[in-house]
Amino acid sequence: MIRILLLDDHPVLRHGVRSLLETQSDLEVVAEVGSAAEAAASGADVALVDLDLGDDAPDGFEAIRAIRRESPGTRVLVFTAYDSDADIVRALDAGAVGYLVKDSRPAELFRAIRRAAEGESALDGPIGSRLLERTDRPQETLTSRELEVLALAADGFSNRDLARELHVSEATVKTHLHHAFAKLGADNRQAAIATAIRRGLIRR
Repeated sequence: MIRILLLDDHPVLRHGVRSLLETQSDLEVVAEVGSAAEAAASGADVALVDLDLGDDAPDGFEAIRAIRRESPGTRVLVFTAYDSDADIVRALDAGAVGYLVKDSRPAELFRAIRRAAEGESALDGPIGSRLLERTDRPQETLTSRELEVLALAADGFSNRDLARELHVSEATVKTHLHHAFAKLGADNRQAAIATAIRRGLIRR
């Protein structure tokens, strides 16, 4: 039996996913919670984690790190509405072993959970293809830190804000931005953000 934790701030969605998962004889939902603080000590085999846990809560990336820190045996699958490169890369950097969007077919979700429980990577389909493209073209691909800087810039962070948030110097922030501009063929911040959104690299 694969023991599963559901982490999502929407109770109705958790209930729906739980009902779906428990149609499978080998899947058991042992906990469903709405915050990262509640999730860390579940001891589940697999955790399904949403990235957006509400405006006033730590985000899903923090939740992934907390789960991996407190329960190293728990394999984390992201299950979210977002599929930007920035979100995917940050989730994997935080310790997730798989990434699915919420419009995935039930069979894809079941397969990902089983693969994760067996200690395998659960990165199939379009997400896996996009990650393969990143490794095939490293000179043209934004690094995880460049994606993070650009995503925060799109949220309105100034260079000073970025430096404070990422615990680096403003000069380092400018370097990351200039590298991102060059890879995107953009002359300035606004053009780079617009291009990154159009290509699905960061959220709108």
